[in-house]
Amino acid sequence: MTQSKIKLNAAEDVQEFVKAASKCDFDIDIYYNRFLIDAKSILGILSMDLTKVLTVDCHGENKEFERTLQKFAVA
Repeated sequence: MTQSKIKLNAAEDVQEFVKAASKCDFDIDIYYNRFLIDAKSILGILSMDLTKVLTVDCHGENKEFERTLQKFAVA
């Protein structure tokens, strides 16, 4: 399992992130504080507070999805 910190600033970012996550055949969770959402759920992510830095847990590996994570990564 790998963990990354990301920031999604707009609905378009969420759409791109969910599209990339949906192509993966493993579970991906996204959370902050105690709110845990399936990263493949666009409505779930849009219901989160997108002003926060989000943590992503990947339970597998996919090079294309890793590029998407790097695009939204927080230093």
